[in-house]
Amino acid sequence: MELISKIALGGGCHWCTEAIFQSLLGVEKVEQGYVASIGENGSFSEAVIVYFNLEIISLEALIEIHLFTHKSTSNHSMRTKYRSAVYTFSDAQNQQSKAIVKHFQQLFDAKLIIKVYQFQSFKESREAIQDYYQKNPEKPFCKTFINPKLKLLLGQFSKQTNMEKLKHLVA
Repeated sequence: MELISKIALGGGCHWCTEAIFQSLLGVEKVEQGYVASIGENGSFSEAVIVYFNLEIISLEALIEIHLFTHKSTSNHSMRTKYRSAVYTFSDAQNQQSKAIVKHFQQLFDAKLIIKVYQFQSFKESREAIQDYYQKNPEKPFCKTFINPKLKLLLGQFSKQTNMEKLKHLVA
């Protein structure tokens, strides 16, 4: 079994999604950019590719965290740019991800709108906006939008959180 796996996740702004997954134990690397699937979902949408160590964090944990840290029940007007999605790299991962999403529906009052898609292609964000939160934690966008998500992460998923990366939020 391969210990390092990858999954692509889209939700809200990729700056937020990147900061969330960079803060988790077992996540080796996060690539921020734009992901496309196939067919009607073949346009690029903001997302990240998360490389993770299966011995430390599971696909189930990553998807659960993703569901709670973006508006996974809101079918707002910006869903083309911010597709609520899990992009998979194999048929087995696709089936597993669909089962995980179905399982977690019970934790939400509203219907989850997140979809599981086949990964097709990726375009990396320009260098200036990569690692956005790590480079700019004091910017208003980070304080207004990212910090609340990271605080939720600390409160709800503390066992999976790399406390060293988020110590400034609890100081």
